[in-house]
Amino acid sequence: MAKRVHQLAKELKISTHALKKHLADMGVEVKSHMSPVEDEVVEKIKAKFRQEIDAEKKREKDRKSYHERIVLSSKKKPEKPKPKKKSEKPKPKKDIPVFEEKEIKKSLKKKGKSFPKKEKELPTPPPAPEKLDKREKAAKKHKKDFDDFEEKSKHSKAKIKHGRKGKKRKKKFEPTEIEEAEISKNIKKTLAKPKKKKRYKKIDKQSDQKKDTKLQINEFTSVSELAKLMDVPVTEIIAAFFNMGQMVTINQRLDKDSLEMICDEFDFDVEFKSEYGRDIMETSEEEKKDADYEYRPPVVTIMGHVDHGKTSILDHIRKTNIIAGESGGITQHMGAYQVEFKGQKITFLDTPGHEAFTAMRSRGANVTDLAIIVVAANESVKPQTVEAIDHARAAGVPMIVAINKIDLKDANVDKTIADLLKQNLYLENYGGDVLWTTCSAETGEGIEELLELILLAAEMKELKAPVDIPGKGTVIESEKDSRMGTVATILLSEGDLKKGDNVVCGATFGKVRKMEDERGNEKEKIGPSDVAILYGLNDVPKAGDIINKVESEKMARQISSERKHIREEREKYHSKTNLNNLFQKIKQNEMSELKLIVKADTDGSVEALCDSFEKLSTDEVMVNIIRKAVGGINEADVNLASASDAIIIGFHVRASNFAKKMAEEEKVEIKQYQIIYEAIEDIQKAMQGMLSPEIKEKYLGSAKVKQIFKIKKIGTVAGCSVEKGAIRRDAKARLYRNDIMIHEGELASLKHYSEDVKEVKAGSECGVRLENYNDIKEGDIIEAYTLVEVERKI
Repeated sequence: MAKRVHQLAKELKISTHALKKHLADMGVEVKSHMSPVEDEVVEKIKAKFRQEIDAEKKREKDRKSYHERIVLSSKKKPEKPKPKKKSEKPKPKKDIPVFEEKEIKKSLKKKGKSFPKKEKELPTPPPAPEKLDKREKAAKKHKKDFDDFEEKSKHSKAKIKHGRKGKKRKKKFEPTEIEEAEISKNIKKTLAKPKKKKRYKKIDKQSDQKKDTKLQINEFTSVSELAKLMDVPVTEIIAAFFNMGQMVTINQRLDKDSLEMICDEFDFDVEFKSEYGRDIMETSEEEKKDADYEYRPPVVTIMGHVDHGKTSILDHIRKTNIIAGESGGITQHMGAYQVEFKGQKITFLDTPGHEAFTAMRSRGANVTDLAIIVVAANESVKPQTVEAIDHARAAGVPMIVAINKIDLKDANVDKTIADLLKQNLYLENYGGDVLWTTCSAETGEGIEELLELILLAAEMKELKAPVDIPGKGTVIESEKDSRMGTVATILLSEGDLKKGDNVVCGATFGKVRKMEDERGNEKEKIGPSDVAILYGLNDVPKAGDIINKVESEKMARQISSERKHIREEREKYHSKTNLNNLFQKIKQNEMSELKLIVKADTDGSVEALCDSFEKLSTDEVMVNIIRKAVGGINEADVNLASASDAIIIGFHVRASNFAKKMAEEEKVEIKQYQIIYEAIEDIQKAMQGMLSPEIKEKYLGSAKVKQIFKIKKIGTVAGCSVEKGAIRRDAKARLYRNDIMIHEGELASLKHYSEDVKEVKAGSECGVRLENYNDIKEGDIIEAYTLVEVERKI
């Protein structure tokens, strides 16, 4: 696989800009840091860098050898004792002592001779023997001090090395081995140029930066905050984004992909901090190792296309009618159920099959151990079947294929298997290892075989979970109940959860007031892979949020409030502007806008509706969802809709009496739906009405000019014969000469003989005068047409 420019630059430890220059010198053109580089070019540039590194090493080696030669030559100079002996003049051995001088003077005086004056200029007599002994002792002591030089402190070293006394001592005494070493060090320092010192400092700074290239940041960090963390000017970051085709401002918050891209551009390794409070609540790996592990039931997700029999299979397993409460027999919520087969429990997640619930199916695949892909034998593989397979693959979940509806006359199992093979899903006995079975939800055929395959796959995975640690799970679905408050369906993944425990769930918190299973039976405690309907949270959590057990309510309240603040910031700065959509953003001033307030019974339904509505946006009509929430329609929703001229969409919810009365007074439209298809179709029709109509030409007829009449104060009148269709007085006209249009305008008058008429049909003659145009000749063709507005559709 070809390496990209930024990967190769990281490997060679140079900037992407420098690498681009090298590649350009080699004749290789690259567009950006993400461009791939061929293997041959990679080898060439690596060889080039190796040559440069070898040459640099050789230069460094030559430089060191040169310095060593200079040091060796400098060591020989202080060994010569001659300069010091010159300064120390030879001692006058023939000096006359004082007592001898007196005797000589007496003898010369007796003879009548005087003592010569020159003898006064003789050198001073040598010091007494006692003084010489003191000097010798001091010299010996000083030499001993130098022998013990290594044991002295750094401070005394510096004194001897740089102090004036040390220099005087060196002059008086011959250098020792320690002094020679110090001299050689000083020579090296003096030979080293100050420029090189600065260069070495720069290299050290670069090495320090390389050590600190790891950044720990939160998602949705602003550009200014990122610049401070990276110690880079803000203008450089904005310029880098511009070069990558993205427009950002100094206060704009960046999403995860943008942060990774810009950090890679500046050679930083980015690490995103986990959600606030997770390090406090989550159990450490050491505690998990010491915990007791037990086998847990497998979590199985049933996925597939609409009406392929997913819920019917689960219905047969549970022996209850699940879909009785669903509108039109279509599952529009995510359900979690637990069944028992041959003494072992299995947890099922039933996800909707409609394309609007893609995100819900994705969440189902990410919390599951096994995925059952249900395919109808009579319809084979459908688009949502392919999506379900992709979700399971992306989550790395093993799949079991259930080919349903084999009891129907038009069932074709072989065609279904062939279509699955086209999706690279290779079944057992067909060149693959994906488990599969045929079944019928109506007759019950193959259902037990399907359950046995689930237990077999779970046994192969050896599913275990720690039990004696604080509970942790995932929110499958959530809603607001008028009587019980917030209701959340949770799936516990590890630990246990009991009635009365304090919990944090995403940006919400609360105390477990009550837990029930899917049949309404109350539970006191749940364990790993258990499903429960939980009551007691202060607000409706998002589907997919992590629920954690915490020690105290104070901690839960603090963590949830901080998370709520972070999520508000994310939603505030979620919209991005780049060069691709910049023109579209500018056009929004001329764009029609359909504002919606979406309220539904569950968070999954809200998400699905909003995704479907936003997909209906076009260049001319944009869907703007100004509020989406779980719960009934209240006065606050009506007030917001009135202020912003929005429509309220209610799905499986109703408006309160006060809200209805206020909506009538404020003339706010409230639309309530029970089936998602109807809501999408109605919004689509509303948007079609907002589209500007398309103007089309409608051909009416043509006439040939037979004769020209020029009338004073009126102009040129063409005597014509209508050949096709009809010529109408209110129509527009084009004048053709030799099949080339020479004029386009409107009719000034239309006459049949001397009478003004509204229309002249084919086979009749007429007189035609064009508005503000007289250059008409015989043989010209006048073509009449009109403009018609056609309603546009999305």
